[in-house]
Amino acid sequence: MSLRLSRCLRPSRSLRPFSSLPPPLPPRRLPVYARRTALLATGLGGAYLLDQQYNASSVTRTFYTLYTCALITLDYKWNFTPEKSEQIPELHERVAQRVFDLFTANGGLYIKIGQAIGANAALLPAPMQAKFASLFDDAPQIPYSVVRSVFVAELGAPPDGPGGVFAYFDLQAVASASIAQVHRARLHARPGDTEERWVAVKVQKPAVRTQMAWDLGAYRAVMWMFEHWAFDLPVYFVVDFVSEHLRQELDFIREADNARRTAAFVAAEPRLRGRVHIPAVYPEYSTERVLTAEWIDGVRLSDRAGVAALGHTPAVMKTMVELFAAQMFDWGWVHCDPHPGNVLVRPHPDSPKKPQLVLLDHGLYVPVPEAFRAQWALLWRAMLIGDYAGVERITTEWGFGLPELVASFTLLRPTALPNNRAPRPDAPQTPRRPLTQYELSVRMKAKLKEFLADTDRMPKVLIFLTRNMRMVQGNNQALGAPVNRIKLTGLWASRALTRLTPSAHTSIFSQLSPRALRARLHAWRDHLAFRASLLLLDALFYRTRLTRWVHGVAARAAGAVGLRGVVAADALDFETELEQSVRGLAKDSFGIEVGEAVFAG
Repeated sequence: MSLRLSRCLRPSRSLRPFSSLPPPLPPRRLPVYARRTALLATGLGGAYLLDQQYNASSVTRTFYTLYTCALITLDYKWNFTPEKSEQIPELHERVAQRVFDLFTANGGLYIKIGQAIGANAALLPAPMQAKFASLFDDAPQIPYSVVRSVFVAELGAPPDGPGGVFAYFDLQAVASASIAQVHRARLHARPGDTEERWVAVKVQKPAVRTQMAWDLGAYRAVMWMFEHWAFDLPVYFVVDFVSEHLRQELDFIREADNARRTAAFVAAEPRLRGRVHIPAVYPEYSTERVLTAEWIDGVRLSDRAGVAALGHTPAVMKTMVELFAAQMFDWGWVHCDPHPGNVLVRPHPDSPKKPQLVLLDHGLYVPVPEAFRAQWALLWRAMLIGDYAGVERITTEWGFGLPELVASFTLLRPTALPNNRAPRPDAPQTPRRPLTQYELSVRMKAKLKEFLADTDRMPKVLIFLTRNMRMVQGNNQALGAPVNRIKLTGLWASRALTRLTPSAHTSIFSQLSPRALRARLHAWRDHLAFRASLLLLDALFYRTRLTRWVHGVAARAAGAVGLRGVVAADALDFETELEQSVRGLAKDSFGIEVGEAVFAG
């Protein structure tokens, strides 16, 4: 018994002496974590304030961009699956809202980038089309103190007051966009002046120049990420071209040169001289960040009632269509932002009964090389006469697939080209079942990749040309389609091609050679076919106008009361009919849903 007890009382080998025990537990870790969190928050807050104060929030904007794009990528990776097919429209809606929120929150160049993407949004999901179409270039005004600092830095004097640049300067801007805002001012009187000289002063917002490098870097990173990680679509090829032209918009000296060059083109064109006015620029009051030009009182093209009150809506739109056709086919010098806010209409100063179109905002132009202009005009003629081989030859050379889609979205009307490679009538037909949302999206993606077959060969200038034409089409549609836009543009393309013929520069013997005679006969054949296609366009145009007139008479007979020029809502105008046809063609032939907002200009 004692032996057992002694063994029980003997210290166990597993027990360690008190001195070898671990130290007591430290106090609770919560205060430590709290201090670390406070230090981290203070550091991040300080960095945020420094970025906001001295770097125009460039780092914060870039972080928000990368964060948003990471969310979009993950959302598509997780939810764009056959199992979640019916939820894909909600996925597109979420992504469209995130992109819209990103662009509107960051503002500045993000608005310009979004508009450049939106110019070719017809092949994007419908929610994305709608969001890009609503991306307006509108922004809060910068305070007068900032405007004054820009003037002192650029011109060495404040805008007004003692020693000021102007005799009067309106402290409140008349318009404010993402890059700059415009103030009304009055020049100092000169000896012999009989009337006051009012000017429009465009002042660049200082933050935009600071943010530019960060914003374009983020744009480049995001487009690369979307092409290689998220969507597997060729979108990165436009980055360098778009970035280069966005940088040019920040140089107001270049903008002044653009305005003077366009004014010279207009003055040298008898068909437009007097019908178009480019405001004169005052170089002595202009720098890279300040632009002073002639003030013009007029009605903005977006003011439909105001334009209608002038009584010359068809003449106004005819001038606008011909102006931009001349830029594309003759001058090779294209204004890329003809939205309604940049176009004024006023009575002609010398002939008040005639309208004059005033073109504003000359910051963004693209030069169009002569060789491309010839191809562009040939493409227009081939599209209008239904020459599938001609359309395919040019579009293939440019790296595009799906010639019919190129033609339809260039003309903004459905273009069914005769294709001899159609399936044989005896080919086995399999019954079609409705496609799921996933299958529709995959089909749209496949068609887009087929359309962008070889991006290395694509003329990048088409990005801005299509934007230009879509805005002209939208302006015509907003005014009730008073002119046949396609016919007018086609005529300018045809006239441009006649000046490229070598017959006037070759000898009579060369002109009588069999080869020259064949070429002349072919040219006449193409010309007659082209004129015939324009007659068909005229027939469609006037049939639509007659239908609208009949609807208007019926509405008035039924007691409807409205403004002059406003007709019954169920009578479609020419542009609206074409728009609906294009949307139907895209959906039936290519599985692409084109939203109405895409054609809003």
